[in-house]
Amino acid sequence: MSVSQTEFTRAMMDAGQPVPDGLIDHHAQPAGRRFNVYRNNVAVSLTEAMHSAFPVIAKLLGKQNMDGLAGIYLRQHPPSTPLMMFYGEDFPAFLEAMEQLKHLGYLGDVARLELALRRAYHAADAVPVAPEELGALAPDQLMNTRLTLAPAVDVLRSPWPIHAIWRYNTEDGAPKPELRAQDVLVTRPEFDPTPQVLPPAGAQWIRALIGGASIGEALEQAAAEDKSFDLGATLALLLQGGAITGLDSKG
Repeated sequence: MSVSQTEFTRAMMDAGQPVPDGLIDHHAQPAGRRFNVYRNNVAVSLTEAMHSAFPVIAKLLGKQNMDGLAGIYLRQHPPSTPLMMFYGEDFPAFLEAMEQLKHLGYLGDVARLELALRRAYHAADAVPVAPEELGALAPDQLMNTRLTLAPAVDVLRSPWPIHAIWRYNTEDGAPKPELRAQDVLVTRPEFDPTPQVLPPAGAQWIRALIGGASIGEALEQAAAEDKSFDLGATLALLLQGGAITGLDSKG
């Protein structure tokens, strides 16, 4: 009797499931013991992968709790691709759905920041434009310019101090987080991703750019959210992060 892929995967991800009927080893014998050893090795590897992928979450929760959560997660969300660099994309929502973690409302967004940093690390390379290219544009031409941003760029908006929490758990001597909302820009100026706190409405401006708005159009959207929006400061963050890879000033 053959074993379906679905049945095999379900049994592989859950030690509580019996060894699938009809599964044999290379000696044509029932593969019960070998399957259990293999299943345990897979679970250990995936748990270690979750610790590596979400080190801040693991530190916040502690090893025992993280091990337990990883076990539940991998049974509900088995890998869909051999590319383990992206395993855990559903983990933020998984954390938010756990009733036992409702009192730690920031965990989901902290996990999203860790995911964004991982995606940025593996994103394709892109050559940034020189700041002088922007500086050479006349003011009206600058406002009509559309920007192409590097594949590594991401923007996160959170009601929690996710950058401060991330920094407090990754940098020695970092200040204790204060309870306030933070928007974060992720760039990769060199080889390692960098998260930076955005000024008010900065996330709105960048998201408008990603959506195809010109600098001026995005500025209007940002100003509608916060009249004190500082275009220069946010543009400087993009330039410093090597995030701008193309200019379209034809409009």
